[in-house]
Amino acid sequence: MIQSPLLSTPLFHIGPIGVAASVVTTWAIMAILAGGAALCTHRLSLVPSKIQTVLELLVTTVDTQIRDTMQAEPQRYRALIGTLFLFILVSNCASLLPGVEPPTAHIETDAALALVVFCATIFYGVRSRGLLRYLATFAEPTWIMIPLNVVEQITRTFSLTVRLFGNVMSGVFVVGIVLSLAGLFVPIPLMALDLLTGAVQAYIFTVLAMVFIGAALADAPQPASAKQQKGTP
Repeated sequence: MIQSPLLSTPLFHIGPIGVAASVVTTWAIMAILAGGAALCTHRLSLVPSKIQTVLELLVTTVDTQIRDTMQAEPQRYRALIGTLFLFILVSNCASLLPGVEPPTAHIETDAALALVVFCATIFYGVRSRGLLRYLATFAEPTWIMIPLNVVEQITRTFSLTVRLFGNVMSGVFVVGIVLSLAGLFVPIPLMALDLLTGAVQAYIFTVLAMVFIGAALADAPQPASAKQQKGTP
């Protein structure tokens, strides 16, 4: 029976704190990603193996996307953007495992991811512009826009949460309902579609994160290294 994604039943308690299944799944995904990253990168070489070639292609793709979307050098943002994409992608794909609900089908996980983007936008905006110049952006183009610009920051976070939650949760419900009515093999095409949707949603969430952070960096002074790279023929 499919339970409401707005309800979380604790599997066990750590003191007074209840730990739900979505939290355990999140811990497992974090452990898999961290362990996999450590295993794949502990023996890097100038002559890359097949795994290293795939990793380098992934990093290059992330760097290219950051440059194209944020108009900034990727070194500062690669870890955050790459981690967001991989975590959301793996979380969305967790629905393919029997008895496992993806953490992103629960609104608290999506809200936490959106909050990370919200804090990162402020952090990188202040870091690149300085506190006063960043706060001054809320008064653009005129001070009358200050309340609207503040509300915009909040609604963007809410939009990220609802978009990811709605798309992933709906896919889980559809596959679950068809599986309960039609048996084991009929939902396989829907599961493949759900996998594609999960990948697309991971990409959209990551691109929106880059857009929001890039907007906070707009017209900010560039580091000297970035200026030298752009000036190099």
